[in-house]
Amino acid sequence: MELSLIRSLMDRGFYEDHRGSRCPDRLFSKDVRKIKQSIDTAMDRYERTVTPDEIEALFMANNPTLTTAQKTAYSALFSQIKREQPMGSDIAQEVLSKLFQQVIGEDIANLGFDYVNGDKTSLEPLRQMLEQYGDDFTPNLKIEWDDIDIETLLARNDLEARWTFNISSLTRRVEGVNDGHLIEIGARPNTGKTSFHASLIAAPGGFAHQGANCIILCNEEGYHRVGARYLTAATGMTMHEIKKNPTKARDLYAPVKERIKVKDATGRDMNWVESVCKAYKPDIVLLDMGDKFAKTAGFARPDEALKANAIHARMIAKQHSCAVFYMSQLSADAEGKVVLNQSMMEGSRTGKAAEADLMVLIARNPPVQGQDEEDIQRHLNVVKNKLTGWHGSVHCQLEYQTARYTA
Repeated sequence: MELSLIRSLMDRGFYEDHRGSRCPDRLFSKDVRKIKQSIDTAMDRYERTVTPDEIEALFMANNPTLTTAQKTAYSALFSQIKREQPMGSDIAQEVLSKLFQQVIGEDIANLGFDYVNGDKTSLEPLRQMLEQYGDDFTPNLKIEWDDIDIETLLARNDLEARWTFNISSLTRRVEGVNDGHLIEIGARPNTGKTSFHASLIAAPGGFAHQGANCIILCNEEGYHRVGARYLTAATGMTMHEIKKNPTKARDLYAPVKERIKVKDATGRDMNWVESVCKAYKPDIVLLDMGDKFAKTAGFARPDEALKANAIHARMIAKQHSCAVFYMSQLSADAEGKVVLNQSMMEGSRTGKAAEADLMVLIARNPPVQGQDEEDIQRHLNVVKNKLTGWHGSVHCQLEYQTARYTA
């Protein structure tokens, strides 16, 4: 079957009807795949129907290191191709269906193996695979084109943020965020990252007060510690004060409690995050820590895995109409510095940053010898901003006991 298909692909009209994802290289066996790639080269270069002899000559010219045995084997393969007759489109469709059926079966079997071994924890990869193909196993290429009418474009490009920040010094420069945005927040340990997102969501004027349904997926600190920060940020009371007057705390917490969902996500990956978003349809998703949702298997370097992880997070934001906040550590290069930059992101200096719509890096003042009081000043470095274009630093204060950031 595959040799008949290769012979047919040498016809320019047939090739145009079946190029790209309609007839990918992976449908063919290893040696035939190399011949298919020579056909791709010829079609791009000459833009006409080619003969088997021409493809053979091009193939041999592009593979000068073939051994004598390999040349003999490929010559025999080309002889078989020359004996094949080009297929009609109806027969080609049936052949493609059979070939796709084989590769899809292999992909499903591999996924099944991953499920058995615990390497996959979500059915989302299987759903995504099945959505790509029609009932005849060929790629489902029906496209619903995006609406580009004037009214739609004006509405979708409205700069007014759906969810505004509740730190006035930041809001003056970056009003807030919208569905589909990926926001990366970075800081050194013990700077106040958890308090920062607790304040943005639960403190007065925060996202939850604005009506946003917020999901906090934490794999760094225990959920009870994260939850305590949200409780103090929402009530403005210290944990000691809450213990003394739980009734007052409950009343202050009630307006936002039902809009905040916290889950310990230790050991989970980004596929699981996507399944959660699909099931619960949040407005705000908080990943603390974002990097710990990355899967490293299959990547040559850790930074490649982190980049892929950030790409997946951005895709979730767009496909599930939510804003995703991705918390990250900064490298030791940021220690003791007030002015920070993108290259200080731990594990991935450029890959993660490339995916962000907004990147805010939190700095604190360098320690002063002999100073007993905890420094409460924080510097928010807006180092990437595709939302309003402004870059620079704004200043605020962290109230430790209540996990609130104030201007």
